[in-house]
Amino acid sequence: MNIRKMTPTDWDAVAAIYAEGIATGVATFEKDIPTYESWDAAHMKSCRLVAVAENQILGWAALSPVSNRCVYGGIGEVSVYVSSESRGHGVGKTLLNALVTESEAAGLWTIQSGIFPENESSIKLHKNVGFRLIGKRERVGKLDGIWRDNLLFERRSQRVGID
Repeated sequence: MNIRKMTPTDWDAVAAIYAEGIATGVATFEKDIPTYESWDAAHMKSCRLVAVAENQILGWAALSPVSNRCVYGGIGEVSVYVSSESRGHGVGKTLLNALVTESEAAGLWTIQSGIFPENESSIKLHKNVGFRLIGKRERVGKLDGIWRDNLLFERRSQRVGID
């Protein structure tokens, strides 16, 4: 497996993996796959990665800005998704570690994730990559008409923004 930068031609595979995540009901509040143009506009141009083995995309990770206010310019929101066939084989950990490296190279000092409490594998993944739980947002949004909580995890860079 290798990690490389995501390209627009990866979109069909990325969208299919995203659809698998949506189908779990514990990965995102999203219900529909956006168009590539919409997804592209919502995510940072840097920090977009795919995990590939034998010319097949196994998973992807990307960052989106948390705000358009300049004071938050060094903070990114994590998305990391692994194909159903590839879960449990270290793909997510490899992607998330690479995303940490990419985020620091891009000058980000914090990356954060909002995770449903039921998504135990994502919680474990984030903890294993050095994220810490900083809070619980109760009833932050509805999914399928049901109020859902969200756990907020963050990872602060040890290299960027510490002066």
